[in-house]
Amino acid sequence: MPRDATRSASSEANAWSVPAELRDQLAQRYGPVLNGTQAERAVQGLGEFATCGDRVTADAIRWGHAPRLGIVDYVTLRHEPIDRGVFRPLADRREVRVVNPAGTLTDRLYLAVKEMWDAGGGLIEVVGEEDLGSLALVAQLPLGTTVIYGIPSEGASFVKVDRAAKNRVQQLLARMERRRIDLGD
Repeated sequence: MPRDATRSASSEANAWSVPAELRDQLAQRYGPVLNGTQAERAVQGLGEFATCGDRVTADAIRWGHAPRLGIVDYVTLRHEPIDRGVFRPLADRREVRVVNPAGTLTDRLYLAVKEMWDAGGGLIEVVGEEDLGSLALVAQLPLGTTVIYGIPSEGASFVKVDRAAKNRVQQLLARMERRRIDLGD
């Protein structure tokens, strides 16, 4: 882009950004962490739920109990390839692509969660990083649903959406920095 050119307003967004002092608290477990057959049995026993992470979303679909809403970025820390076709059951319902840089939770991703859930669910494809999408899920989903998010090398954390979980997320968001970011789109 030429030096005197300006980016369009669509290439900027408001976002929550994680300050260094909050990283340890965000890494805490907010629900039981399960893996293997324990995780599969837990998923099979769920009513409506949402997932955040490629591996947990793909596993739930493979186990025959797809989430109503899944958030993925097509990247795993294990660097194991995941066939994008596995997400087709969700994408066939509805699919939206959202830019969300690492270490942030953009308003676009936050709002997409509510819109997608209310429209019956589907797949949110994140260009960037989806990790903080789990906060949007807990904040936006109805009481009684479950949010599952992946924890690399450990398994999946199962968080029951209740008032306490929503309050924890609101407290975390209140401690994050609000800023305007360039999405580069």
